[in-house]
Amino acid sequence: MKLKKLVLALGAATVLFSGSVFAADMHINVVAKGFQHQFWKAVEQGTQKAADEFDVTVDFQGPDNESNIAQQVEYLNAAIATGPDAICLAALDTRAMLDSIQMAQDEGIPMIGFDSGVPDAPEGAIKATASTDNTAAGGLAASKLHEMIKAKVDAATKDKPVRIGVIAQESNSQSIVQRTKGFVDAFVKIVGADKVSVEGHDSLRAVKKGAPVILEVGIPAEVKDVDAAAVASAILEKGDLIAIYGSNEFATNAIITANEGLDKLGSDKVIAVGFDAGTKVLDAMEAGILSGAVTQNPVQIGYQAVRLAVEAVNGKKVEDVDTGALWYNKDNMNDPAISVCLYR
Repeated sequence: MKLKKLVLALGAATVLFSGSVFAADMHINVVAKGFQHQFWKAVEQGTQKAADEFDVTVDFQGPDNESNIAQQVEYLNAAIATGPDAICLAALDTRAMLDSIQMAQDEGIPMIGFDSGVPDAPEGAIKATASTDNTAAGGLAASKLHEMIKAKVDAATKDKPVRIGVIAQESNSQSIVQRTKGFVDAFVKIVGADKVSVEGHDSLRAVKKGAPVILEVGIPAEVKDVDAAAVASAILEKGDLIAIYGSNEFATNAIITANEGLDKLGSDKVIAVGFDAGTKVLDAMEAGILSGAVTQNPVQIGYQAVRLAVEAVNGKKVEDVDTGALWYNKDNMNDPAISVCLYR
C-alpha cells in the first residue's frame, strides 16, 4: 500500500501520533507554467519556504516557456508516474491536460491549483487553489490609471477621442484573461459604457462608433518578446494614445521595450502602468518610465500552494486562498509591505 493510501486509511489517528502525516517522507510535485519570467522564480522561493517549514520535499518544474503546452503535459505525466503525495499545478491549457488530471484523480493524488489554477478541471480533481483575485487586481489597475488620466478622459469628445492601450500576453490562461478583462470591465464601468469603445483583439472587442474613449486591446500571435513588443509599438505610435496597460510582467516588459525606440512614456507623456515586477519593470519604475503597477505576491502563491497540498494529504478540508494584490509606484515601492512582494 502506498504511503498516501496508508495515511488516508489511518486518518485522524495518524495526525495525533505525529502532528503531521510522516511529513519528512511527504513529496509534492509543483508544475508551474515555466521559467521564462522571474515571477516563477519568486513562486519557487515560496514553495521552498513552505517545504522547509513543513519539512516536506518539493520538486518544482515547468516548461521552457508559457507557450509550450505539450512540454508542461509531459512534466505533469512524469510527476504522476512518480506517485507523489500531492501535485500543485498552474495549467497553461486545462483541455490539453484533462487525461492527465483524470489519471491523477484515479490514482488518488490530491491536486492543488495555483496562480491561474486549473479552470474547468473535472469535478473534485482540484482540492483548492492559491491565487490572486485577478479580476479585482485588473480592476485595481484600471482605477489607479483612471485617477491619473481623468482630466484627459473627461475632456475627450467624439471628434477628438482619446485612446488607452491594453497589452496582454495571450488569451488562453485564466489569470491573464481575468486581469485583462478585469481592467477593461472596470475602466468601462468607471467611464460609462456609452462612452467607451473596446477595439482590437476579438476576445474583448465591443466597438461603439463615435465613443470619445477607445480601449485598444493588443495580444501577440505567439508568446514571444519580439511579437509582443511589435504589438505594443503599434499602439504606442498612435497619436491619440494617452495611456497604456500591461497585464503581466511579459506584457509590461513589451511596453517598456517598445518605448526604447519611441520615447513615448512618462508622467508628462503617455502614462504606462503594468502588472507584476522583475528587473526591467522595477528599473522602468525608478526611471519614471512606468507610472505604477499592480503586484501579486508570488512568494505567497508558492507558499500557500504547498501549504494547501500538505493539508490535503493530511485529510484536512482545504479552501481557495486569495493571495492578494497591491498597487505600487516609485513613491512606495521600497515600503516593507510592498518590497516583499517584488522581485528582480
